Amino acid sequence: MTVEMNLDRAQFDKVMVPNYAPSPVIPVKGQGSRVWDQQGVEYIDFAGGIAVTALGHCHPALVAALKEQGEKLWHLSNVMTNEPALALATKLVNATFAEKVFFANSGAEANEAALKLARRYAFDKYGAGKEQIIAFDKAFHGRTFFTVSVGGQATYSDGFGPKPQGITHIPYNDIAALEATISDATCAIMIEPLQGEGGIISPEPEFLSKVRELADKHNALVIFDEVQTGVGRTGDLYAYMGTDVTPDILTSAKAIGGGFPLAAMLTTTEIAAHFKVGTHGSTYGGNPLACAIGNAVLDIVNTPAVLNGVKQREQLFRDGLNAINDKYHVFSQVRGKGLLLGGVLNEKYQGRSRDFLLAAIDNGLMTLVAGANVVRFAPSLIIPEADIAEGLKRFEAAVAQVVAG
Repeated sequence: MTVEMNLDRAQFDKVMVPNYAPSPVIPVKGQGSRVWDQQGVEYIDFAGGIAVTALGHCHPALVAALKEQGEKLWHLSNVMTNEPALALATKLVNATFAEKVFFANSGAEANEAALKLARRYAFDKYGAGKEQIIAFDKAFHGRTFFTVSVGGQATYSDGFGPKPQGITHIPYNDIAALEATISDATCAIMIEPLQGEGGIISPEPEFLSKVRELADKHNALVIFDEVQTGVGRTGDLYAYMGTDVTPDILTSAKAIGGGFPLAAMLTTTEIAAHFKVGTHGSTYGGNPLACAIGNAVLDIVNTPAVLNGVKQREQLFRDGLNAINDKYHVFSQVRGKGLLLGGVLNEKYQGRSRDFLLAAIDNGLMTLVAGANVVRFAPSLIIPEADIAEGLKRFEAAVAQVVAG
């Protein structure tokens, strides 16, 4: 018996849990930084699946890796290891501060692992009571109950019953608040080296240095959530490399799989030793199909051509957005780093970031928001300059549409 299916936006409301409110546009094909919907309408992609498709859509090297591994081995339980996982872990260790890697499927899972490891490390080394986690207002670390509680946006964590305890939130970039909060009971400070969902907010250099200094003073670990900033997004392989601070634990997801679900937690041998056999795990984490694609992503991104290209493209975006703003006066500033940028809406347009997103779609452009007051851009790291120019042209049309009312 054949069941006829209407695969349109109305079908979403019929069969999907209503925790999303997707656009009426349903993409069916992507190539590079361009996407086509069911009606054949073309869009320039300045969203990147929220900083995920770092090499654009259907990059030939990733497609080749998927096909090759797909004909070899898809999955093993972690009773065994596999060659793609070993290769990717080795590349990550060789390219970063880390000595050990744990693979997962999503940023939330990588952050969950990081938080559990920090708590276990503190318990094993210093005993019960050293359990406080310091996190930051407006932070976002995932949607598991632990990570959403550590995230600094109560709207995402309220209404699900008692929250995990021992978590303290303070303002980002506030050294005085950090000094007043940290103590020998602190086991970890979790921080994004550039806040994404919170509004594309960069840390002050002295603030990151103080985080490291105070963590060392109180025998606490520093966890960098690089789910959004990692894998070339800021022009360095990981954002910490553009600072003078090295974390104890780093989490990576989104771009590491180029669109295929993959995540990693990176740390040192000393800290990793506290995840003894059986303390944590993941059914799919480190599966050969995901890791084969991750290897292809890393081989391309971790090159001077791509990383330097991110910085060049950042300037093209800044110049273009500033030129649009000179004409229409909608932003108070353009902030961020690399290809994680945010146009901060000025007082006249406060609360209307979604209006700009919807107008962009009307004009053939995919963008993002970072809260109600920031229009966010996180395109492919290798987006062609011609697509940047065309996308900015379409964004200008979207801005004109919003300004005109």
